[in-house]
Amino acid sequence: MAESTRDVRVRLGLLYGGRSAEHEVSLVSARNVLAAVDPNRYDVTLIRIDRAGQWSVEPDPSALLEPGRIPTQIPVTPVVGSGELVEVDERRRSPVPLERLDVIFPILHGPLGEDGTVQGLLELADVPFVGSGVLGSALGMDKDAQKRLLRDAGIPVAHFIALRRGEAVEYEQVVAELGLPIFVKPANMGSSIGVHRVETAEQLADAMADAFRYDRKVLLEECKSGREIECAVLGNDDPGASVLGEVIPATSHAFYTYEAKYLDEHGAALEIPAQLSPETALRIQELAVRTFRVLECSGMARVDFFLVSDDEVFVNEINTIPGFTPISMFPRLWAASGVPYAELIDRLIELAIERHRERQTIQTK
Repeated sequence: MAESTRDVRVRLGLLYGGRSAEHEVSLVSARNVLAAVDPNRYDVTLIRIDRAGQWSVEPDPSALLEPGRIPTQIPVTPVVGSGELVEVDERRRSPVPLERLDVIFPILHGPLGEDGTVQGLLELADVPFVGSGVLGSALGMDKDAQKRLLRDAGIPVAHFIALRRGEAVEYEQVVAELGLPIFVKPANMGSSIGVHRVETAEQLADAMADAFRYDRKVLLEECKSGREIECAVLGNDDPGASVLGEVIPATSHAFYTYEAKYLDEHGAALEIPAQLSPETALRIQELAVRTFRVLECSGMARVDFFLVSDDEVFVNEINTIPGFTPISMFPRLWAASGVPYAELIDRLIELAIERHRERQTIQTK
């Protein structure tokens, strides 16, 4: 049971932006989280990582709610072991302590934010943070390692081939192993960035060249034709599953692309709850929780599935920092499960503090 934050004020840091191609998605998610938190319960500090990797604090949280406003950036850096951020005074080049934060909510999507790098930094700084730790975050981001672990645990995944830069592959060999069409995607990326549906040798070469722009490892994956079902998971040692939702991409999109997710308001229909038999829904929910546990996740995740038939369900991937935009599945699934947006934020923060306190009981000497 997570400890409640309802009777105490919490100094909350919203960490957003980042160096990945999903920078803009992060800003939208952070804006929505900020709008949802209770100002009577939380003192919010905005911590932004710009595209160059510079950390800064925005002293006025309302600045995030005004997209066109130029932020006032105070350069900062986390301090290992102190649980503090320190301001870097550009004139004196000496650190100036800032107020310690009780918990940080990383709203970072993609590499260098969702992949365990920032989580490791926050662990070293001894600051509680929302979401999975280093291992769960890294496995959630690396689709190759993720699918290998799920496969070994007996959780069904589509057949795939992982390739690193410089490794050659023959189109005929890929087709013989995976069939057509083939999906090509960076191993470490989200929001469908760099993902392509391939049906010819020329398309394969172009798709791999684009996917390698975003990562040094690329997945070639068989196409599982079926319904796209998503499930949200919440918790630490005893996670629970939400009701299920279905993504129905518009016919104008070949699949659930970045444009369909974020740019085209008619890019996809989201049906919540998904129209499934109780038996199929329960099976998918159980698979979502198993996936969450196998991948050592905590706090939150969204697990995406392909439902080929009532007897065939495949895990597509897990997302350890799902989107928090107005149309994002994770908060909408929990709202449909009886946990409204503001309460969901409260519970995520409580889970972060609970996990941090439990880690403090582990002997390190």
